[in-house]
Amino acid sequence: MTIRRRFTGDFKAKVAFEALRCDKTVQEIATRNNVHPNQVSTWKRQAQEGLGAMFSSGTDKARVDHEDEVHDLHAKIGQLTVERDFLSKGLKR
Repeated sequence: MTIRRRFTGDFKAKVAFEALRCDKTVQEIATRNNVHPNQVSTWKRQAQEGLGAMFSSGTDKARVDHEDEVHDLHAKIGQLTVERDFLSKGLKR
């Protein structure tokens, strides 16, 4: 039975940063840190994808959240309008 190893975030960051520097091959980094080369490549890719989020301001996320909220509110307004019209037709009878 294989025991699954768990790595700390600091260890992953150290290995990913080493891979991002590109002064050694992924195989060399994996051997030196006793991990599989695929794992090094995965951590490197995750680090590259996460760098953009680190430097983006919170306004980008706030803008997207605001647009989602406006869309939801417009949908709710439409639903309430339909319900009001339906109920007002029932009262007129």
